[in-house]
Amino acid sequence: MDRTVLHSDLNNFFASVECALNPSLCGHPVAVAGNPELRHGIVLAKNYEAKRFGIQTGEALWEARQKCPEIIFVPPHYDKYMEYSEAVRSIYGQYTDQVESYGLDECWLDVTGSVRLFGSGVSIADELRSRIRRELGVTVSVGVSYNKVFAKLGSDMKKPDATTVIDREHFKEKVWPLPASDLLYIGHSTARKLSRFGVRTIGDLAKADTAFLSYILGKNGLMLHSFANGRDNSPVAKWSYSPPPKSISCGNTASRDIVSEDDIKIMLITLSEKVSQRLRAEGFLCKTVQLQVRTFDLASYVRRVKLTYPCRTAREIYDAALALYKSNHPKGIASRSVSVGACDLIPDDGEQFSFDPDIERIQRRESLEAARDLLCEKYGSGIITRGLLMTDSALCTVNLKNTPGILPGRMET
Repeated sequence: MDRTVLHSDLNNFFASVECALNPSLCGHPVAVAGNPELRHGIVLAKNYEAKRFGIQTGEALWEARQKCPEIIFVPPHYDKYMEYSEAVRSIYGQYTDQVESYGLDECWLDVTGSVRLFGSGVSIADELRSRIRRELGVTVSVGVSYNKVFAKLGSDMKKPDATTVIDREHFKEKVWPLPASDLLYIGHSTARKLSRFGVRTIGDLAKADTAFLSYILGKNGLMLHSFANGRDNSPVAKWSYSPPPKSISCGNTASRDIVSEDDIKIMLITLSEKVSQRLRAEGFLCKTVQLQVRTFDLASYVRRVKLTYPCRTAREIYDAALALYKSNHPKGIASRSVSVGACDLIPDDGEQFSFDPDIERIQRRESLEAARDLLCEKYGSGIITRGLLMTDSALCTVNLKNTPGILPGRMET
């Protein structure tokens, strides 16, 4: 028997929450916007009224104002978005325990075992839409299918507040005429590569030679070919399941351009300390450090380096990040934002003992930094800090990111 899988996508989530919190915004073009004074002056999300004027996620606020002089900009309230997201997932949990988040505003639900209690997949989808609209004041589009890939495709096909069914018998008529870029895991780069070889629709992809797809896309080509043909057996994870992070990173967009070496050191040590603290809290060591820099002209680069020993001390992470910056950053070019990441994570098994002097030094630093974490947790983060960080507190603001998972401050598409 086919599974019954739903994919729910909250419509214009950030902007919808703002309108639900402030009903006077309803009916007006609204955009959730970053703070221009902190160099975050871009559109993060917009409602349908703003979309009609051509407002795009990621564009500068002045560009949006030119398109729509009457647009209303509101600051983001991520705590409220989290509350609404949790409230929606709580509703989903009343129908199934297989609820897998795909960001703040999207979830898969496997309701195969629930249809005898609540009716068909379509009935459950319609009931969810009605409850979310009535109880929370936001709308959701739901795709109903027999696998996760087509369920997500269905939720994207009709918005807002709609239910779309893609069943096994009729998926070719509905799915194959769509652009290949509509399929899950096909981004702009992959779509361009496929288009160069005449693969422009999902149907083209489904009919393409697998050896050819494997040649141009590797193993992902075979996966996408299966998806296009409706073959996806991936399960919907349990609500309580949380996949281990693949990386932990911390970033900061500075309030001014970063030019001097002291400034970059302040940013890197701040970011490294936050990443180090999170690694300890999560119980991981990292084998690779990643540095991502965006320059004043919005050009960016990412560099990685392997560590000699797996560790999580701020000093080792900082030293690696600084070395990457010095060896890769163009001289005289101002930086706008910097991110430090810990990658290739492994669980800390507590067996890092060695007579190697380098490892012993790392272990001593680990003990000191763990003690500092306890002091900061008990008395506040400012109880103990590095003297360098006191020279410019404006450069010490950070945004912690976890991959995979929910990224605080992400732009909504």
